[in-house]
Amino acid sequence: MSDLTWRELLGRVALVITSVIIIVWAMPRDSQITFKVEQGKPWRYADFTAPFNFPIYKSEATVKAEHDSLMKQFEPYYGIDTNVADAMLRKFTEDFADGIPGLPGDYVSIIANRLHTLYDKGIMAPADYERLHADTSHMVRIVSGKEAISVRITTLLSTKTAYEQLYEDPLVATKRMLLQRCNLNDYIQANLVYDKERSESSLSELMASVPMAIGQAQRGQKIIDRGQIVDEKTLLTIESFMKESERIRADQSQVTSKLLGETLYVWIIIMVFTIYLSLFRKDYFDRWRSIAMLYALIIIFATVAMQMVSHAVLHVFLLPFAFVPIIVRVFMDSRTAFITHTVMVLIVASVLQHPFDFIAIEEVGGLVAIYTLRELSSRSQLFKSAGIVTIAMLLTNLALDWFYSSDITQIDYSEYNYLAISGALLFCSYPVLYVIEKLFGFTSNITLIELSDMNKDLLRRMSEVAPGTFNHSIQVGNLAAEIANKIGAKAQLVRTGALYHDIGKTVNPIYFTENQSGISPHDHLSYIDSAQVIISHVTEGLKLAEKYNLPTVIRDFIATHHGQGKAKYFYVKYKNEHPDEPVDELLFTYPGPNPFTREQAILMMADAVEAASRSLPDYTEQTIRELVNRILDSQVAEGYFRECPITFRDIQYAKTVLIEKLKTIYHTRISYPELNKQ
Repeated sequence: MSDLTWRELLGRVALVITSVIIIVWAMPRDSQITFKVEQGKPWRYADFTAPFNFPIYKSEATVKAEHDSLMKQFEPYYGIDTNVADAMLRKFTEDFADGIPGLPGDYVSIIANRLHTLYDKGIMAPADYERLHADTSHMVRIVSGKEAISVRITTLLSTKTAYEQLYEDPLVATKRMLLQRCNLNDYIQANLVYDKERSESSLSELMASVPMAIGQAQRGQKIIDRGQIVDEKTLLTIESFMKESERIRADQSQVTSKLLGETLYVWIIIMVFTIYLSLFRKDYFDRWRSIAMLYALIIIFATVAMQMVSHAVLHVFLLPFAFVPIIVRVFMDSRTAFITHTVMVLIVASVLQHPFDFIAIEEVGGLVAIYTLRELSSRSQLFKSAGIVTIAMLLTNLALDWFYSSDITQIDYSEYNYLAISGALLFCSYPVLYVIEKLFGFTSNITLIELSDMNKDLLRRMSEVAPGTFNHSIQVGNLAAEIANKIGAKAQLVRTGALYHDIGKTVNPIYFTENQSGISPHDHLSYIDSAQVIISHVTEGLKLAEKYNLPTVIRDFIATHHGQGKAKYFYVKYKNEHPDEPVDELLFTYPGPNPFTREQAILMMADAVEAASRSLPDYTEQTIRELVNRILDSQVAEGYFRECPITFRDIQYAKTVLIEKLKTIYHTRISYPELNKQ
């Protein structure tokens, strides 16, 4: 396998970066952690541990009561406006400069003196006075110069009480009837002005003196266990956690920190996955369609789940995450299916409120899906797998509920409905697999099994027009499948490839010995023409494969089962008869290429041995062993397997299987005696 070029490497780096960007973009930006919790009810979520330090706030009712208590002690500030008294007294003396009608002249000074006394006590606006006077013990602060003196509200006057107090004076009371004509209330105005700035500042300081928290929750502190009854203190702690989470979310610096954390986390997970592919699954990592499918599955399921969490419209358990291991297991292998599923689950879990439950349930579902599809041989297995996965996930959720709950009668079973719906969606895996096959060019075992149906047009035609080739293909398929099982290759793939590897012979079946009955058309052809006819079964087979839309992986078997070998019978014949002439070897050479997968190498070995075994003069263990060793050693020596990842150990196992199978096929049979006529 060749190393990646710089362009391919940059393409994979771009794929990783794009995956991280899309996933981080899809993560909830403004999600708020919310628990539905009531005092006296059991905690129905997973064990709750404080993820960070946060204060435990008092309840709103407690805070309000403390504020109300402090408000009774609050002393608002009022300033004395001396200009009011001076202006009103000046106006009074000017208006009655000629005296008060009907009264002695000294009454002007008497009234002025009484008004001055009222202003010295302090006169407030009626609205302020009524509000403060409701509590007779209330105090206010009168600011005079740099001093602020606390006085009881009862010592102050409103414009109304000042007017009434004016007439309580003995000298004024006796002349009330005459003085009322003077409209003395026009000379009484509030000289105490509310000092808003000082009052609000004082009130803020007073309110700030009330501690909003009754304690501190430490990071890692167990708050409550699942199933435990929520008491008052626990309720306050949980509500405080939600309030603090909202405050942190609104803090821009915290948002930036969260974004950096999300990006780093997703990048680490994606990089771990990428390193796994590059180290342990290089064959996938080198093929764009393989990594495109793997990364697409992770991105699609992660982004859909995150949008569900972000908009809170559907429960995340509704999404059939087990689709991922099913798809990857069918088209690739179990280990890659597990790693891909785990990567996706870890990414999704990072945005959930209760990640442990999600990870446990989905990991069990993914593992069960992989186990049940260990050998996919029929469509019914997909439906069985969907049912078993659903049951496993439901049982896992039930186990967690029983594990956490102190009273199983209080368990909330709504999540089971979501898991059941998710399991029902898994029954749609077959059409999803079909879409994946067409979209990314994969071939599943189900498709291979369907292609192996002998009623398929190409196979039925082969059995009719080239029965010898048909039987040869079946025998090759059996031998190749046995070898594949022995060395851990894909048995179903090589069996199906074997059935189609010689379909090109159906174009001119009579030119191939297995379809002849004594007369050979090669007797009338030159060696070069005969070689060209024999070689053409590869190109004709590829044309038929394209016409009948066979998968690429099957076409590769047709192209590689002879590799770049020669039509040796006619090549040797030509060389022997023309020893002194130069030979154009391309006229006797198959177009190839040589095998580049283990399965293709297996087919080449089985095809060559099965065909040659028909020409053995006798079938003993020694002749069979010599035949197998000679053919496979020759293929190795001629370099047919240099471009595929098959090992010498695999080839040795292949020899053992071929020898044992051919001994079984060509074992000696007993001669039945004839019945004595007498």
